[in-house]
Amino acid sequence: MNDKNFFSVLSNSSESKARTGILETENSNILTPVFMPVGTTGTVKAVEQRELDEFDTRIILGNTYHLFLRPGIEILGNAGGLHKFMNWNKSILTDSGGFQFFSLSKLKKIYEDGVEFSSHLNGDKYFFTPEKVIDIQRIIGSDIMMPLDECLPHPSEFSRVKESIGLTLKWEKRCFEHYKSTKELYGHSQKLFSINQGGAFPELRKKSIEDLAEIDFDGHAIGGLAVGEENSLMYDVVDHATDHLPGKKPRYLMGVGTPIDLIECVERGIDMFDCVMPTRNARHGRLFTTYGEINIKSAKLKNNFSSPDEECITYTSANFTLAYLRHLFIANEILGIQLASIHNVGFYLNLMKNIRQAINNDTLKKFKKEFLVKYTSGIKN
Repeated sequence: MNDKNFFSVLSNSSESKARTGILETENSNILTPVFMPVGTTGTVKAVEQRELDEFDTRIILGNTYHLFLRPGIEILGNAGGLHKFMNWNKSILTDSGGFQFFSLSKLKKIYEDGVEFSSHLNGDKYFFTPEKVIDIQRIIGSDIMMPLDECLPHPSEFSRVKESIGLTLKWEKRCFEHYKSTKELYGHSQKLFSINQGGAFPELRKKSIEDLAEIDFDGHAIGGLAVGEENSLMYDVVDHATDHLPGKKPRYLMGVGTPIDLIECVERGIDMFDCVMPTRNARHGRLFTTYGEINIKSAKLKNNFSSPDEECITYTSANFTLAYLRHLFIANEILGIQLASIHNVGFYLNLMKNIRQAINNDTLKKFKKEFLVKYTSGIKN
């Protein structure tokens, strides 16, 4: 199932496990390490597709659970898939919904055959099997699909995590077999990644990775992190995981994270990231900048007519002042959220571009040091 041209490593850092590469889907060629803006329900919140194109965004993330509920697979099928429905001609990765079942723990029940859950919208009950998750993603038409897995909270008991990785392996084997026996619907190929689990237990994480690596998935994701553990523990788990993940396939760390997390985990060998943080923080009036986060609602900014970030040029930072952005938030103007979201997504994508360049130049260690000095120094303005 793995297309030898799907992923190629282009360069390796001599200072760490960092590497650059290229993912070649039929909808776009994606340079890695890459950050995927999250478009859960077919939209990166407050950021237009036109603006994503201006950032040279080549892949975004959608969510199977949420798209199944709204707009629903009948509408997506009638539209010809999510790409056409949202007018997006680049790549899409869809999560299977496993994390949503974790976050909606009071609304779900786990069985050997799948997950029963109640919609968080209206309470209607549904049952997701591994096969149904693949069928839904066939209708969505994403370029990269994820299998059904079980994500546990941190901390969880060793025995519970051991039981869970066994269930996840069974589900993912079924996903893979169903993937092999079904066809794409819209004329472009679809890839299927695995998701390893194991919590923070090295032996269980290693077992999950090795069991899943025996199946010819197109790439491998690290799941079950960013669920409450300390950052240092997350970094240790990532470092351990990438020691065992196949080197010739892309490595995807799900749901992570801050700008510092991205650099730390790129150093540890991660190729792909996603996180809601850029747009979620923007909606709460927080901007990511070269000199750290800014609370745009702060009264200290009401007469600050400088750019939010003179070193990371986005449409927002090039055209609007801190004082004006603060005014928009204080006045509850929608434009404030839009401009903050555009800037934050642009900041993340620009950071990944700079990281790729540093790896190619074999200067990642120097880049990281310089970035952290600025980012942790406080707000220059």
